[in-house]
Amino acid sequence: MSDDVDAFIARVTPAKRQRDAEVLLELYGRVTGLEPELWGSIVGYGGYHYRYATGREGDTPAAAFAPRKAATSIYLMDGVGTHHELLGRLGPYSSGVGCLYLRDLTINDLGVLEQIVTASFRALTAGTFTDRAREHHN
Repeated sequence: MSDDVDAFIARVTPAKRQRDAEVLLELYGRVTGLEPELWGSIVGYGGYHYRYATGREGDTPAAAFAPRKAATSIYLMDGVGTHHELLGRLGPYSSGVGCLYLRDLTINDLGVLEQIVTASFRALTAGTFTDRAREHHN
């Protein structure tokens, strides 16, 4: 793991969020087989290229999370709705179009979370998914 990621995680507060980040480092590493990189304040793995319908395009991590004070953000760029069947078994969460917000991983089913992250990562790295979550409807 990079020193930047280690230093970033060491500064995460509150302690519960730091603990969850350490759990996610292991989970994401296992799922992706990649080392984490910092994308600002986001811990990302791999990458994918997206293109809006307007023609605007860019690059973003294929799998990512961000430990925030209120909750940990789990980025699902293929859209949270893509994973609706698994979400019923995850445990407590809130969500946006492309993010899950988890307040305490000790009360979530980490096996289900791993299935969600795995499916999202595979979809984004298959080379066929080029939408952004807000443009991908299921």
